[in-house]
Amino acid sequence: MAEEREKSKLFALKPIIERWPAVARPEGYVPFKTKLFWTILCLIIYYVLTQITIYGLSPGVIDLFAGFRAVMAGASGSLAHLGIGPIVTASIILQLFVGAKIINLDLTKSEDKMIYQGFQKILIIIMILVEAIPQVFGYLKPSDAFIDAVGLGMARTLIVLQLFMGALIIYLMDELISKWGIGSGVSLFIAAGVSEAIVTGLFNWLPANPNMPVSMQNPPAGLIPGSYYIASQYTVGGLVERGYGDILIFHANSIIALIGTLIIFFFVAYAESSRIELPLAHGLARGARGRYPIRLIYASNIPVILMSALLANINMFALLLYHSDVPLLGGKWWLGAYPEGHSRPTMGAVWYLSPLNGITGWLLPMLGFRVAGDTHAPWQHALHFIIYLSIYIFGSILFAKFWIETTDMGPAAIARQIQQSDMHIPGFRRDPKILRKILERYIPAVTIIGGAAVGALAAFADAIGTVGRTSGTGVLLLVGILIRLYEDLAREQAMDMHPLLRQFFGRG
Repeated sequence: MAEEREKSKLFALKPIIERWPAVARPEGYVPFKTKLFWTILCLIIYYVLTQITIYGLSPGVIDLFAGFRAVMAGASGSLAHLGIGPIVTASIILQLFVGAKIINLDLTKSEDKMIYQGFQKILIIIMILVEAIPQVFGYLKPSDAFIDAVGLGMARTLIVLQLFMGALIIYLMDELISKWGIGSGVSLFIAAGVSEAIVTGLFNWLPANPNMPVSMQNPPAGLIPGSYYIASQYTVGGLVERGYGDILIFHANSIIALIGTLIIFFFVAYAESSRIELPLAHGLARGARGRYPIRLIYASNIPVILMSALLANINMFALLLYHSDVPLLGGKWWLGAYPEGHSRPTMGAVWYLSPLNGITGWLLPMLGFRVAGDTHAPWQHALHFIIYLSIYIFGSILFAKFWIETTDMGPAAIARQIQQSDMHIPGFRRDPKILRKILERYIPAVTIIGGAAVGALAAFADAIGTVGRTSGTGVLLLVGILIRLYEDLAREQAMDMHPLLRQFFGRG
């Protein structure tokens, strides 16, 4: 009876969780070609959703997630406007509540883990509504013609319904990929959005302001056509005096941004290949040996995704509060001040948590160079950099620790997986407790180091700037996701060719 009283109150939702609509798990092993088919199909549907504009929407759309769009995935004003935001936000809330023991769940137990995952699905639906409803009050306004046709209340309801359906489809596709496809739907959609932004940032021949003709004040937005256009408009003396500066630094997609993108690409590729390898021997097949790799970036890019989503939600609610009449917090500049029609703060506490947006956003003003529209003192830019970097590193470490505990990546879970595959470390007894103690020497330390590394790299990448305005975090995620996707493809194909490998990965 004592054990029953200690159970979480979420167990009261067990009847609902067991009947909650979900994508069915495959009963047996899913062939590689089938997984590849579902993954590609979901990717195509995602791109289609990003191209379908919300019906009845006014042209003047304010994107609450503008500074975090690369990480949130989706496209502003489309059916995929909310992107993966509700999925990631629900994950953040549950991880924080479980980690702080506000929700009493032991994720090492299968029953508690089932309740955790089931309640997460319910919370995702709630978060879709929480993020969709505020959008229509001043940010995703219905057009005048739509209001005249159906009325203001119905117009807002229909826009919310479209946002809900788009986010629900993305959530179901994420679940479909995790069960029937390859890798993670969340990661795949982020990679798709960032890839599109980088390609556009390199080759877009349209001007930054498409409503005005191409000029020196409005050159082509892409790096290659933009650089060519700027260079062709200057004399040799003009290039030396000003043109090179425009191409290298001040263009929307500058050479510095390209260098920053390449540095991030190669650094992440190197960090992903750094690992500790524990030797393993098979208990039955004498002479059969292998290695269990413990990556430097052990929790992958998940901590950065969660951290970016958290900052995006803070920015969204700060914007909503600034334009509201909520007592104590409504309209307060010290929390975050937003000019009319903009979703990026210009002052207040939230400004210190906003993305750095390349060297023109912090380094040049800090060194005393005047940048158009900037009103902050150099010491404020320095403090902005320090706070942003510190928050990113600390938050990434925290989410990395939560993530490995909730996804069977902790020492106990890995020891159990190795033991079930009839493997052991040579020179040690075949005892799961001993194997767990050995893994505890490495996994917790690597988790903290890896979380700090990806957090620092993401923050520095945001400080350098990237092609396509994807944010450094977006490029970091793209590289990590592509490397993991390649490895997942290779592993799935190998398991398709060699069925005995399925036992080790628990896919039998």
